[in-house]
Amino acid sequence: MISPGWIWAVVLTILVPFQGTVPALQLDINDEQSIKNAARTTAYNMMSYYHGNESGQTPGKLPDTWWEGGAMFMTLIQYWYWTGDTSYNEVTTQGMLWQKGQNDYFPANDSNYLGNDDQVFWGLAAMTAAELNYPEDDGQPSWLSLAQGVFNTQVPRWDTSSCQGGLRWQIWPYQAGYTTKNAISNGGLFQLAARLGRYTNNETYSNWAEKIWDWSATTPLLQTNAWYIADTTTTEAQCKDHGDIQWTYNYGTYISGAAYMYNLTNGADKWKKGLDGLLGSAFQKFFPQQYGSNVMSEISCEPNMMCDRNQDCFKGFLASWLTFTTTIAPYTAGEIIPKIQQSALAAAKQCSGGDSGTQCGRRWYQPQWDGETSLETDMSALSVFSSNMITHQQHGSSQGPLTSDTGGTSKSDPNAGTAPKNSPDKLPDITTGDRAGASVLTVAFVSGWVASIAWLVYGG
Repeated sequence: MISPGWIWAVVLTILVPFQGTVPALQLDINDEQSIKNAARTTAYNMMSYYHGNESGQTPGKLPDTWWEGGAMFMTLIQYWYWTGDTSYNEVTTQGMLWQKGQNDYFPANDSNYLGNDDQVFWGLAAMTAAELNYPEDDGQPSWLSLAQGVFNTQVPRWDTSSCQGGLRWQIWPYQAGYTTKNAISNGGLFQLAARLGRYTNNETYSNWAEKIWDWSATTPLLQTNAWYIADTTTTEAQCKDHGDIQWTYNYGTYISGAAYMYNLTNGADKWKKGLDGLLGSAFQKFFPQQYGSNVMSEISCEPNMMCDRNQDCFKGFLASWLTFTTTIAPYTAGEIIPKIQQSALAAAKQCSGGDSGTQCGRRWYQPQWDGETSLETDMSALSVFSSNMITHQQHGSSQGPLTSDTGGTSKSDPNAGTAPKNSPDKLPDITTGDRAGASVLTVAFVSGWVASIAWLVYGG
């Protein structure tokens, strides 16, 4: 594997052109304590929305959403790693273990409506905990085994009945969107498989990562000629059609997975080409030239302030995955680090709202608070603030993301979770009734989705 060691003297000499005075949340990216203070304030603001640890509430659950709990805990694990602040470790561990289901993050209380993308975010949170040696509880499953449990339940859903492969967005035929195959579900499993492959050095995982990447490249979900990621495609069109709205986290999943595969294969040309291509596209799309080419924007919904709560999370994922990419593909640091730094400085100016005067808005490129406050906007800001600790940490053999050979202590259980009842390439038969029901729901769903996306992009 490629060593994560790199010439930090070069990175630390990257000069940030505007450090200016921030009216509310102060941030000096050249000052380690300033970064920690900004991150701590933002973490506190984010957690003020969370009540799952209170009497009568459900640990790990946020109102009207399940997947965001996993995303929030992943962000808190990264926050702990970068800053050393253990303030939220107890609530994080409680929530992560409460929602573990049968060690597969598929809890019975929520399983009837979950999608593959929902489940995989909890798997990625557990994988993050394993790679960063986040503390484990005695008598509980290891973080690595919980990530393996997600992999073991998702791989049997690989669907060769249409498009010659791929994960569907939704798991059950009665769900609207069942006939959709999307980038975040497939990209999420690709990233998880690549990370499991690197951590365990087990070819089962890395082979699946390559299989998912190669299949994605046969569809519009991963267009390797232009390094363009479509959000969706459908089984009705045998995955030849495409929904083209652009989201940061779609690119982030494939970028991160490619970086892990690059590291695992000692810089194989295939993965370097993929990593470089997707980074170039992501930089061009999500760091718009009009904002100096270094400040991240969720371009599909920020201009008209129409992002929903899910979409307000996405920038934080890209920020953290880009940052960890620099540790496993060190040559990318020169391009990535300035974008993380400038995005954090811009976000700090936006974190000047709400009752506290430090809650974070949506548009990082706008120097005054935009009026938005939410757990999700705070989550994205927390990710980019914490990520700036990368230039202040002491780097050596114990630097994350770790593997079982480089100091990772989380133990493997290849049979974790619900054991597959079918081989990975065979799924249970789908009845005519299932297909008919799925078609009716999907027509209604897609009609509404198209209308809402048109309003999102062109409305207002």
